[in-house]
Amino acid sequence: MNSSSNRQSVAAFFDVDGTLVALPSLERRMFRELLYRSAIPAGNFVLWMAEAMRLATRGLALARQGNKMYLRGVSVEVAGAVAERVAGARHLRFFPEAVERVAWHAAQHHRIFLVSGTLELLARRAARSLEAALGQRGVATEILVCATRLEEVRGRWTGRVGAEPMFGRAKAKTIAALAQRMGWDLGTCFAYGDSVHDQAMLECVGHAMAVNPSPAMRRAAVREGWGAVEWREAEAAVGDPCGARTRARLPERNLENFR
Repeated sequence: MNSSSNRQSVAAFFDVDGTLVALPSLERRMFRELLYRSAIPAGNFVLWMAEAMRLATRGLALARQGNKMYLRGVSVEVAGAVAERVAGARHLRFFPEAVERVAWHAAQHHRIFLVSGTLELLARRAARSLEAALGQRGVATEILVCATRLEEVRGRWTGRVGAEPMFGRAKAKTIAALAQRMGWDLGTCFAYGDSVHDQAMLECVGHAMAVNPSPAMRRAAVREGWGAVEWREAEAAVGDPCGARTRARLPERNLENFR
């Protein structure tokens, strides 16, 4: 097997919200836009509360992340138009450092995945926008998506998740299944995430990086010896003609593995 084939057996897994793009999350932005368009039936909020109570018996995290009943009856066509406004290339701003990191992986011929709890519709649009951002740098690569899929009936969402929502252990399970199917050694793979819902994903790869880490993720990074960085939107600064800043929040003890 040649070196190019070896590199194609390495994958890089990126969370989206808070890791590649600034908060608020893509789903929250979509929610606001749908409200503005009066595209969410008023009764959905009662359904959402009832579903939250039902899911709460299985944990508060699932009640928050897995409850999509507010989208019941929403037209997928309308949602697609909103997704374009929220995550289209003309609207979505990635952290400059994030684009640089993805470009580096592309240059190594690594397989690149967005692994996100956001809706699959949004994640796929974000992937196309990231491909466009890379294209502006002369980098051509395909970005694949593992995200939360909703049930659809006759062109409208039912509000129910098709499988399990893509957060927490589900991210690690999905990555492990991919690795088994593709014959990858996860010890050579990379993962990037910002919150405790990404911790399991980072634990299952050989090269983990906490990006803009939450307090819980920061503690995990210290405990596990992961690298940690802050990626921020470009900002003007005296003596900084590019306007982009990156600073380490924690010692980057395994950053040499990312070069």
